[in-house]
Amino acid sequence: MKRLFSEHSIRKTMSLDGAWKIRFDRENEGKTQRFYEKEFADEATVIVPSCWNTQFGMLEYTGTVWYQKKFYTDSGAKRLHFGAVMTYAEVWLDGNYLGSHYGGFCEFEFIIDSLCEGEHILTVRVDNSFDEKSIPQPTVDWYHYGGITRSVTLENLCNITILNNHLVYDLNESLTSADAHFVMELYNACENCVSDNICVYLNDSLAVSVPVTLSARERKTICTENISLSDVKLWNVGKPNLYSLTSKSSTDDLTDKVGFRKIEVKDGEILINGNKYSPKGINRHNEHPDFGFAFPEALMGYDIDIIKDMGCDSVRGSHYPNPRPFVDMLDETGITFWSEIPIWGCGFSAEKLVDEDIVNRGLQMHREMLYYYYNHPSIIIWGLHNEIRSDLPEGYSISEKYYKYVKGLDNSRIVTYASARALTDISFEFCDIICINNYTGWYNGKISDWDKFISNLTERLDEIKQSEKPIIMSEFGAASVYGHTDFEGRLWSENYQAELIDYCLKLFDKSERIKGTYIWQFCDIRTAAEMGLNRARGYNNKGMLNEYRKPKLSYFVVQKNYKGIK
Repeated sequence: MKRLFSEHSIRKTMSLDGAWKIRFDRENEGKTQRFYEKEFADEATVIVPSCWNTQFGMLEYTGTVWYQKKFYTDSGAKRLHFGAVMTYAEVWLDGNYLGSHYGGFCEFEFIIDSLCEGEHILTVRVDNSFDEKSIPQPTVDWYHYGGITRSVTLENLCNITILNNHLVYDLNESLTSADAHFVMELYNACENCVSDNICVYLNDSLAVSVPVTLSARERKTICTENISLSDVKLWNVGKPNLYSLTSKSSTDDLTDKVGFRKIEVKDGEILINGNKYSPKGINRHNEHPDFGFAFPEALMGYDIDIIKDMGCDSVRGSHYPNPRPFVDMLDETGITFWSEIPIWGCGFSAEKLVDEDIVNRGLQMHREMLYYYYNHPSIIIWGLHNEIRSDLPEGYSISEKYYKYVKGLDNSRIVTYASARALTDISFEFCDIICINNYTGWYNGKISDWDKFISNLTERLDEIKQSEKPIIMSEFGAASVYGHTDFEGRLWSENYQAELIDYCLKLFDKSERIKGTYIWQFCDIRTAAEMGLNRARGYNNKGMLNEYRKPKLSYFVVQKNYKGIK
């Protein structure tokens, strides 16, 4: 997979990015006509990763598209890895079905036990259409692009290979040492039983060596014994001490980056390494009108530079897992991250929140997110969902199920969700911090009504005995059209947006209960036609910058406020 560093020095990997053949299947007849058995000799060429909607004349296309790539490889066992495919992928190799994956924002893989040396044809059927069980649902406030949107790689697997490695640790009270162990997923790529030693290194120091024996083609998760680590250098906001974590067998290796930090919620505060932390955050979609979700790494770095210049020290990945290189950059920069799955609630009826298939799809998305993103020290929050009907029993049910599931997988981070029903929500017991989305002054009321809203919110949290939890204002803002200013400060002007953001940030900073903010949003984003006339230009225009990263007046208001907050 594509990272900011080399994951392998022993394992041979081959990028399958670049030119692919593409075939639009407007009548959805490709499976019946067995496209996967045919070479796309005369079809158009497209570059992967990309979104088909960014091609000329294809913006509105929703449905099925077939991709095909011809490549040459040597013989042996292989791992075929996809960074992300929007949204449902079915994969064939040389006409043989490998499997499928649902969900457009997380990685997936296929293990191929044996592949002969020579030329091969990889075919992928991609479908970004919606149905009754889709996550997200058709009504969603971002543009639902289609395509192979992140990198594709083919890796050689030899003998015992390391597919995944998590560092699990507890820091001692002084935060200078840690008790740690490693959870590794291994695979034996041989046709016979193999024994080996797996050595795990932190930086260049051997941490542990584990003898393992796996039967032919066996996939197994192992947990090492506990070890003590001394003189630990902490990862912190703005001070990102990172360690290299490398696992090696005789024939394979895997490297990741990790960091040690302690995240707590105690006495109404968020603590990182024992110090109070109030995130100065921004909501950001990983989207650009020229690239869609196939976001270039260089532009990710530019966005982070802008985020730092604005005074932000936290990003919410609205509303889906972001590409690994972006989170790598946050790890290296010391900016915290809130990662969530794409359950955006306005499209989910009460009945769908308890639909078994939808619930299970969400569980699978949480499982994948934690599996691939677990080691990132910048991730301090796992997000369960956004703006569902958490005021109903059905919302309570799914919140309880997801909260307990995620906490069972990782109890070292904050687990929460963003609620748009602050005064009626019945599910706050299933979050570690109270996160509130509210657009007073835009969709309803006046800017000055914010004071009463905050008063009503804190009173209700006291009534339902949730007052011990920190409050985060996870979304607030107003839309403006870039370049539109006036003397009166009317709706849709940059003046009005700047006035509302300034009022809110000053009000929240004075509150003893509010412990952080995530402004909606970083930049204007393309959105779905179903969102209607309130989305001028076909964009959600609440960005502090426009879609091409040109600052509005509100940008400088955020900068002044955030850089003035201790």
